[in-house]
Amino acid sequence: MAGPLPLGEPAPADGSLPAASSIDPATPFSVYLHVPFCRVRCGYCDFNTYTAGELRGSRQDQYADVLLGEVALARGVLAAAGPRRAASTVFFGGGTPTLLPAGDLGRMLAGVRDAFGLDDDAEITVEANPDTVTDAVTAELAAAGVTRLSIGMQSSVPHVLAALDRTHSPANVASAAAAARAAGLDVSVDLIYGAPGESLADWTASLESALALEPDHISAYALIIEDGTKLARQIRRGEVPAPDDDLQADMYEAADRMLGAAGFEWYEVSNWARTPAQRSRHNLAYWRGADWWGFGPGAHSHVAGTRWWNVKHPAAYAQRLAAGESPAAGRERLDDDTRLLERVLLESRVRDGLAIGVLGEAGRRAVAGLVADGLVDGREAVRGRVVLTLSGRLLADAVVRALTE
Repeated sequence: MAGPLPLGEPAPADGSLPAASSIDPATPFSVYLHVPFCRVRCGYCDFNTYTAGELRGSRQDQYADVLLGEVALARGVLAAAGPRRAASTVFFGGGTPTLLPAGDLGRMLAGVRDAFGLDDDAEITVEANPDTVTDAVTAELAAAGVTRLSIGMQSSVPHVLAALDRTHSPANVASAAAAARAAGLDVSVDLIYGAPGESLADWTASLESALALEPDHISAYALIIEDGTKLARQIRRGEVPAPDDDLQADMYEAADRMLGAAGFEWYEVSNWARTPAQRSRHNLAYWRGADWWGFGPGAHSHVAGTRWWNVKHPAAYAQRLAAGESPAAGRERLDDDTRLLERVLLESRVRDGLAIGVLGEAGRRAVAGLVADGLVDGREAVRGRVVLTLSGRLLADAVVRALTE
């Protein structure tokens, strides 16, 4: 399970936005649907997820109806706060959304469509464990309106999967991708590098396997050791080695080189797509500061400068909604300094970059030094934007610190 929720002010029981909130109808609106169920907890994961033995009264077969209760609440809150905006993207994340029947996911999507509407070209993504994907599942998802399947591959090397506590069969990644293709869905593949015992050769083998699937999109994330996870405890006890920063840097450079040679272009530090149209529009909505409502236990939302987060446990979430109350546990109103910090943090990571003009005086002065250090593209800086070089992507956090100190 994830760590503690953030601190913040109490959220109102009716879920209403602050009175001063002003929704801009031109700001895109996205929907995140959290499915918090997993068969097995992976040792590195600190997401808000639950195995069957941890549900304590919450039932997977009732989850779709419970979540639709929050959708109904959101419909009323947003109708009272401003003009209706159709959702431009919907993302089913988890957990393992495909542990639920495809029909339940379809009903949840239909509820979102009825409540808010969907853009004609809306991007609808479902995350999937390869072992839960069949031709019948993808066909039903496509019929419900899903456009994209994001497959949790992580690695193709058995000992690396074992180190991550991943239980899926590597062979099922290919069958899942084929099932998605047969249903007309775009295919994205998620990878993780830097697991205990993973060599550079292991990582390049996983990249080659991912490319052999001919996906439209690939995400590659460095393994981060989160407090409270099984893997963090194993490292603390000396049972497995901590990730090696230099090796992870070599792995990132290998990924960028191999993906680039295969026709993929980076558009965010950890994400590559074959074409601009195949970039994850849902994730871009986060990075560009759009509005979104996150449904489900522990989900976070951001609308009109207010951020809030739901209670974590599925049983507590269901109890709040059954009582006619918002499941929000707390919220915060973002001030101008926080908005700027988050804008720099997020927009500097994307290929389009960050407008230098939004920076304070010290940040603008720092750009020249970052160019001299090879972390920011000099030609783009002359055009008025901060765009990371390959070295800058490896040191993105340091770039953000320099721009905001």
